[in-house]
Amino acid sequence: MKKSDINFSVQLDDQKMPESIHWRAEDSGMEGEKECSSVMISIWDSKEKCTLRIDLWTKQMMVEEMQHLFYETFRSMADTYRRSTNDEKAAAEITAFADRFGKIAGVLK
Repeated sequence: MKKSDINFSVQLDDQKMPESIHWRAEDSGMEGEKECSSVMISIWDSKEKCTLRIDLWTKQMMVEEMQHLFYETFRSMADTYRRSTNDEKAAAEITAFADRFGKIAGVLK
């Protein structure tokens, strides 16, 4: 069985706020670490039947960037949900929500 690691490195300031975030993944096809402004990770704990979350963003991340991140995350959640459950109706609702959010947040015109 093959193992593949995904690593995040977070540089914190004195108040433990992220200054910079870097990531790398062995099977990503890229060389070395890449810098990013935010990372949101959801982990399903099947034993406890709950979701664990890690949400980090740098102080330099602009509100407009966060609005785009959330819009694109909602859209990708709809796609992932559709692929994993074949539930077209619920996936369409997530997509519709994403589009409403995108308009409210100013991401979509």
